[in-house]
Amino acid sequence: MRGFRPGKFINEVVSELRKSVWPTRDEVVRLTWVVLVIASIVGGILGFLDFSYSRTFTRYIVLP
Repeated sequence: MRGFRPGKFINEVVSELRKSVWPTRDEVVRLTWVVLVIASIVGGILGFLDFSYSRTFTRYIVLP
């Protein structure tokens, strides 16, 4: 690549990262809990559906 200077690139990356607004610790903890709760709920629903379909399939199709 013509004209590419790794040092300048790194400096620009660091400069942009300093301009970023980072979340506070409280925000990170709160949003982590939100993600864990939603993932658990969705996992439970999918697990229930998988179990239900598996039992139905086994009962009515595989073992008539």
